[in-house]
Amino acid sequence: MKVLAFAASSSTKSINKTLANYAASLVTGAEFELLNINDYEMPLFSQDREEELGQPQAAKDFFAKLGEADAIIISFAEHNGTYTAAYKNLFDWTSRIDQKVFQNKPVVYLATSPGPGGAASVLATATNSAQYFAADVKASLSIPSFYDNFDMETQKLTNAELDDQLKTAVAQLTE
Repeated sequence: MKVLAFAASSSTKSINKTLANYAASLVTGAEFELLNINDYEMPLFSQDREEELGQPQAAKDFFAKLGEADAIIISFAEHNGTYTAAYKNLFDWTSRIDQKVFQNKPVVYLATSPGPGGAASVLATATNSAQYFAADVKASLSIPSFYDNFDMETQKLTNAELDDQLKTAVAQLTE
């Protein structure tokens, strides 16, 4: 089984990237790839740019990468209650190739933030719209207060209850 994991963030210090990497490492018997959405940077999407540029190769490559995976793990960063601009732009361009962006793949949606909200707003938005983009959401989980619940040195969740919830969530990718 091949799992594709990524953070919906362009930050080089993304805690969501750290969480996605940890979550992917928990999928029993799977090979995983941690994707960096910065490798798929494109101009800001607009109808005018689409008419001018067509479909950028980076969007085609991202769509193909999603298609090659057996399962997908995304950890969403939250900017002002919603998607980061970098992820939203990549998503917008990719959805113009095919609205079924996630190609009926099983996915686990995660989110975290340094604060107690755990990026729950963006997670709810992503989960609620998943059906329109052919994401078979097996589980979603918000990790609040990331630095209180995750040990950056060992790269593991230290909160046993949250760790059990995460293990249960990612296990659903192989069922």
